[in-house]
Amino acid sequence: MTTYTPIDLTVYPERRARAARRARERGILLPTFAQMINPDLVPDDIKGELRNLGLWEIHPRNLFRITWHNEPVPHGGLFGPVNYLEFPPELTGVPARIVALVGKWFPTGAHKVGAAYGVLVPYLVTGQFDPTVQKAAWPSTGNYCRGGAFDSRLLAVHSIAILPEGMSQERFEWLKGVADEVIKTPGSEANVKEIFDKCKELQASGEDIMIFNQFDEFGNYLWHYAVTGRAMEEVLERVMGPRDEFRGLALTTGSAGTIASGDYLKQRFPTAKVAAGEALQVPTLMENGFGEHRIEGIGDKHVPWIHNVRNTDLVIDVDDNAVVSLARLFNEPAGRAYLVRQGVPEDLVSQLDLLGFSGIANLVMSVKFAKYYELGPNDVVLTVLTDSMELYQSRLREMHEEYGEYTDIDAARDFARYLQAADVDHLLELRYTDRRRIHNLKYFTWVEQQGKDADELRAQWYDRDYWKRIQDLLPQIDALIEEFNALVRQG
Repeated sequence: MTTYTPIDLTVYPERRARAARRARERGILLPTFAQMINPDLVPDDIKGELRNLGLWEIHPRNLFRITWHNEPVPHGGLFGPVNYLEFPPELTGVPARIVALVGKWFPTGAHKVGAAYGVLVPYLVTGQFDPTVQKAAWPSTGNYCRGGAFDSRLLAVHSIAILPEGMSQERFEWLKGVADEVIKTPGSEANVKEIFDKCKELQASGEDIMIFNQFDEFGNYLWHYAVTGRAMEEVLERVMGPRDEFRGLALTTGSAGTIASGDYLKQRFPTAKVAAGEALQVPTLMENGFGEHRIEGIGDKHVPWIHNVRNTDLVIDVDDNAVVSLARLFNEPAGRAYLVRQGVPEDLVSQLDLLGFSGIANLVMSVKFAKYYELGPNDVVLTVLTDSMELYQSRLREMHEEYGEYTDIDAARDFARYLQAADVDHLLELRYTDRRRIHNLKYFTWVEQQGKDADELRAQWYDRDYWKRIQDLLPQIDALIEEFNALVRQG
């Protein structure tokens, strides 16, 4: 069987020198993976500069804030423990401890800026991407292209953000001031093929454009494996007592980047389960299904190339009605007041705007996970809040206009139906053959449509070292980042 190395680290010295010169002109130094994992390693002079910067400023030093360890403040913060929320039984209706990492406190307000950096940096530090002559295209269902546009603006690279026209108004408003071009493709978050079709069109245009595709670029996988995975491990070390047990990870899949953290956690906790979530309205993993849904930030109708399906234990489908209804419960005044009356701690209620749509879906998934496995008060389930409701205020206004005022009766109904009475329907614990079926779905998108090698698809399944070879590239990439920074400083 051919040995595949999915991240090419071949160095092109002349192109790398031009990239380093551009970085020097723009005042850019690049953080290593080691520094994103442990910001204590960030040099003191850079920390001093961060004291004067807003978290969401488009400034080169904010690359060093691509970490789960940012202080949860909008300006001048440095680093501290990983940001997380724990959801109590009064909210979830289950005794299990459901803990979520908080993504708001990244530059751009979403953790996808990390995935974008993980994809870009191997190309940049090897000279495979030349920011002085090439354009950068960032296909996405929302937050990833925002992260890519952020990185591109720092490098003075012409960026092309590609995302479905049905995404929230806030994403497009933000991109207006950052991306050089914004291309709206037909449909919503479930229409990923249309994004890929636009990428092919751009590649055929004759322009020198590099496509940074989060769905097939293993830098996305590697960033989450290393940075998110270790952040999760740190949270477990903080929250778990001597009798507690980590039982698993529940995450909706968009690009299947974040779920790569499950590969890391399974190496540390071999009995833990990894659950992949999707919208009930588009049951691709569950039933090879199709359709449309409203859970912004997750994509469907395909299995991402970078998804290690062998390590997925469950599929959980989430009704998008639950997500949009709970968004109102968590954010409307009547909903919050109702939750407080039900005994949910007021301090937590005041932070429920940290859950964007995909974060709410992840919470619902975690509740279903806990009910399926009959978890108790010493069982811990992890998930992630990718972004916050800052990106969905227009959706709340639309729902208010369509459905009217949100009342106590609405709150009681949504709380009872979508949290307290959440059931384990539309959940599938995967047998070996189920995993293989889902993995084989990659063929139709990636081999037939995108021209990838069928032998590599087989290697992803049968070559047990395929994924480990990606993980083992971390020291080599960090060494290349250090070399690149040395070239920048030499000027």
